[in-house]
Amino acid sequence: MRNTFVAAVLGALVGSAVSAEVKLPSQVVWTAYGTGSAGYNQSVAIGAALQEALGINLRVLPGKNDIARTEPVRQGKVQFSANGVGGSFMAQEGVFQFGAENWGPQPVRVLAANNGGAVGLALAVAAEACEKVGKPKCEGFTYADLKGMRVSWVKGAPALNVNNEAYLAYGGLTWADVERVDFGGFGDSWKGMVDGSTDAAFASTNSGMAYEAASSPRGVYWPPIDPTDKEAMARMAAVAPFFSAMNATVGATIDGTPGTPTAGYAYPVLMTYAEQDEDLTYNMTKAMHEYFESYKGKAPGINGWALDKQNFQWVAPYHDGAIRYYREIGKWSDADQAHNDMLVARQAALQKAWEELKAEGPSDWQAAWETKRREALKAGGFSVVF
Repeated sequence: MRNTFVAAVLGALVGSAVSAEVKLPSQVVWTAYGTGSAGYNQSVAIGAALQEALGINLRVLPGKNDIARTEPVRQGKVQFSANGVGGSFMAQEGVFQFGAENWGPQPVRVLAANNGGAVGLALAVAAEACEKVGKPKCEGFTYADLKGMRVSWVKGAPALNVNNEAYLAYGGLTWADVERVDFGGFGDSWKGMVDGSTDAAFASTNSGMAYEAASSPRGVYWPPIDPTDKEAMARMAAVAPFFSAMNATVGATIDGTPGTPTAGYAYPVLMTYAEQDEDLTYNMTKAMHEYFESYKGKAPGINGWALDKQNFQWVAPYHDGAIRYYREIGKWSDADQAHNDMLVARQAALQKAWEELKAEGPSDWQAAWETKRREALKAGGFSVVF
C-alpha cells in the first residue's frame, strides 16, 4: 500500500512551484499531537513556511495518542509523523500498546527532531491542587506531594503515561500511590486540568493546552526537580531512560523567568518507516533544514529543530534518506553511522524475536513477549529497557 501511495505522490511533484533544490510532492501529510499541542502548532508553522517558500501544502492530521499518530504511517496513508517518544522509541521496542499482537516492534526511522533545550517535558500540577497538601501558591510542592492525588492516564498513549510514571518515580511514588484518571486523548487530559477532574497531566511546558490551563482559575505549576538528587534521578531513569535534566525557560508560567529545573527529551520527532521512499525522505529532511529560517520563531519551542541541535546518536535510527542529506552537508560522522547500525540491528533482533513468538502462539501473549523480548536483547548484547 505504501509503495503505491509513494508512487502516486511522487508522480505529482510540483514543477515551477518547487525549487530545483527541494523536490517534494504538492501535498505532504503528517500526523501530530492534537490541536493546541506543541507538536501540532509547530507542524502548522512549518507547513506555512513551506507553503510560502515552495507552494507545498503540508496537511497536519491530529491524533489523540501514539497509536492514532503512528497507525496512518504504518498503513502508508501519510508519509510522516511529528511524533513523540511513544511513536518512535516505544514503537521500535514493541512495548506497552506497541506490544499488542497486532503491533510489535516497528521499523521506525527518524528524519529530524526538536531538541530545543528550552522546552521542558513535565508532569504539571493544577496550582489549586497544591492547597490539598497545605502548600498554597505551591511553595515547596514536590512530586512526592502527589500521593493520593488524581493523575491523568491517556488511553493508547504509552509515552505520556510512562512519562507520568517517571515523574512519580522521581517523587518516590508509583501509580498505586495516586488516583489514576483515564482520558481518551492528550487534549482531554488537559481539559480535565481546567474543569477540575484531574490534578496532574503531562505536556511540553510550551503546549497551548498548558497556557490555556495556566490562565484558568485552577492555574498550573511545574514542580522543579533536583538534578543533584542522584537517587531520585536514578528512579526516573529506570522508568524513562530517554529523559535528561534540563532548565526549561519556555512555557506557561515560565516565560520571562530564569526557568524551571525539569527533564526533557526530543519532541517532536519527525519519523517515518524504513521502507519510505529514500528520495522523498531526503527532500523532506532537506526542507526542514534549508527553510528553518522561514519558520524559526513562528511557534513556541520551534527553534529546537535547528541543525545544530540534532542528536544523531539518539535511541531510534535515522532513515537512509535523512542520512544521505546529513552526510552530504558534512554533519554525519562514522560514529553516528556505527550507532545507527547498532540501532537497526537492535530493531532486527526484536523483530526476529517477535516473529518467532508468533510462530509459537503462546496463550499469554503479553507475558511471553516480555520474556522473549528481554532474552533477545540480552542475547544480542543490547541494553535492556522496559
